[in-house]
Amino acid sequence: MASDEFSGKVALVTGASSGIGRATAIRLARDGALLCLVARDGARLEARGEELGGGKVALVHRADLTSPDQRARVVPACVERFGRLDILVNAAGVIGTGTVAEASRETWDRMLEINLHATVELMRAAIPHLEKTGGSIVNLSSVAGLRAFPGITPYAVSKAAVDQLTHCAALELGPRGVRVNAVDPGVVVTELHRRAYMDEKAYAAFLEHSKSTHPLGRVGQAEEVADAIAFLASPRAAWITGVSLPVDGGRSQTCLR
Repeated sequence: MASDEFSGKVALVTGASSGIGRATAIRLARDGALLCLVARDGARLEARGEELGGGKVALVHRADLTSPDQRARVVPACVERFGRLDILVNAAGVIGTGTVAEASRETWDRMLEINLHATVELMRAAIPHLEKTGGSIVNLSSVAGLRAFPGITPYAVSKAAVDQLTHCAALELGPRGVRVNAVDPGVVVTELHRRAYMDEKAYAAFLEHSKSTHPLGRVGQAEEVADAIAFLASPRAAWITGVSLPVDGGRSQTCLR
């Protein structure tokens, strides 16, 4: 059911062309937010913008967040278009395999550049604008930021860093009127794993196995995570900051299987 909860608010969502980022943009727009959509896939991003109502309600900003120069232009473009910023959702991210013994420096750099450094820099750029509006930040982390999983060590470390970044920033920015929270999803049906290292057959087997590793007996949907992000960004969460919220069907409560 649509509401006007975010009417007049401006939300910047990275990774908005697919997955949890796309679902979050749709969720926020449904409740009245104006959107700045950021992703590197220009064609898909344009489609998302049209899907949400075109230029009157959505600014499409193509950016490769591995590039410091390109990510430096994201927040200014949003504020120039809409005149304010109320919500920053850092949903862009990548995953990959790798162990402590075998992961290359390139793998480590790729995980940290997008999952951590881009998040830090967008937060830093957004702070002065969020102070003016009493706004909030929601970072997309992972159950792998809360629990240890072998074989995806660089990814897990990058997401643990996002959680700690969230907690520290909440303490630093609380006195400035800005809330900072994170969501930590379990296995959610998106393109993340398929883009990184799984073909369709392997991904189908992964989803089937994941039913047994999540206590609720199923994997999640992007819309379920988007609902949690919208809650944390909303006035209903006005007294919540510094939280890493598991949205994971209970996965973070289990032992390794």
